[in-house]
Amino acid sequence: MSPNFTVVGAGLAGSLMALFLAEDGYKVELLERRPDPRVQQRVGGRSINLAISERAIHALKEAGLAEEVLAESVPMRGRMMHGIDGSTTFQPYGQDGQHINSVTRDHLNDVLLGAADRHPNVDIRFEYRLIDINFDKRTLKLKTAGDDIEAHPFQSIVGADGAYSAVRGEMQRRGAFDYSQDFLDHGYKELTIPAAPDGGFRIDPNALHIWPRGDRMMIALPNDDGSFTVTIFWPIDGARSFDSIPDGDAAALRQRFTEQYPDVVDDLVDLEADYFEHPIGRMVTIKCDPWHEADKAVLIGDASHAVVPFYGQGANASLEDCVLLRDALRRNPNDRASAFAAFGRDRKDDADALAELALHNFIEMRDHVASPAFLARKELERKLAKYAPDAFQPLYSMVTFSRVPYADAVARSRRQDQLLTGSIGTATAAGLAGLAALLRKAT
Repeated sequence: MSPNFTVVGAGLAGSLMALFLAEDGYKVELLERRPDPRVQQRVGGRSINLAISERAIHALKEAGLAEEVLAESVPMRGRMMHGIDGSTTFQPYGQDGQHINSVTRDHLNDVLLGAADRHPNVDIRFEYRLIDINFDKRTLKLKTAGDDIEAHPFQSIVGADGAYSAVRGEMQRRGAFDYSQDFLDHGYKELTIPAAPDGGFRIDPNALHIWPRGDRMMIALPNDDGSFTVTIFWPIDGARSFDSIPDGDAAALRQRFTEQYPDVVDDLVDLEADYFEHPIGRMVTIKCDPWHEADKAVLIGDASHAVVPFYGQGANASLEDCVLLRDALRRNPNDRASAFAAFGRDRKDDADALAELALHNFIEMRDHVASPAFLARKELERKLAKYAPDAFQPLYSMVTFSRVPYADAVARSRRQDQLLTGSIGTATAAGLAGLAALLRKAT
């Protein structure tokens, strides 16, 4: 007998979605092409720490897992910008008490996968790779670790198998399916700042550190063991790119970091090993439509809307997808096709808005965050939000510290920007209170 749902992909979204479905009484088969990551030795170099905030935390609370996840997180209260001269500037993310949480992808995935594994309604099968879907006969063709081919019946598929989704690929073959992918001309590599000899942090642990350098940047996020996960985002080729460092040329690499990141180069204890052993990761934005095939399949997470990592919302959006799809199924318990269609229809504009936000924030983080004008504007926004929260909320706060739909947050931010730009001169004499009053009256 086929399960009620077959979830393909046991990453963040797949594990949480399997758990939600199981808790609603469905029988779930969870398929993962990799070995069990909880027992498999992890390979460094591609993680990019996650910055989870309100959307992900809400989803985790719905599953009763927020406390367990946050127990191994580190709060980041703002950005710490590092100048090339070694100077630093701190910019709070929001109001007092607001912060985002640095957590490793491995820890979050382990918690979600473990919870799904413990549920009696979930059957997890590792090293099962999807190679074909027969939608008409509702059968999956899978390859096992031993290269055996198995046919599995299904009722409904949830494609949670990432940016290079096999489920999405099979849906594309059905026709009338729009798809686009856009790669950045930048790549990334992961490095590490280890804990200090006494086990403490070598730099401020309660900030997301950024070294903005024009067309490239470096960031560092804290881990609860005292280390930092460091990621460099450089052009693939051209001046000061990955291509401009010859393979194995430790002297050229050390010179680059000494010139560009002088305040932290000595803290990158294993710089040469990390750099030359870790591959260059690529970043892609993926958009597609529709996200479902009748009542037979639906896409969530990166399978439907992969984004570049610069707004820190990829994992947040994927986990929020699970809540929204679960709720759509609850509203349409006897009509999965309508539930899948409603989920995709309601979520698509938000996913597209997030994709644009992430791309724009890359430019902001590498080019603007250290400029006096940018910092002054952000401080003005923070004060307006504090003294006139009903009239003004920064875009970052709406995205990060609320569950306002992404598209609605962008639309409100644009209206606020227009009002703010037009009101600054009028309110100069009256000061901040006058500006807040004008914005409140205009909205």
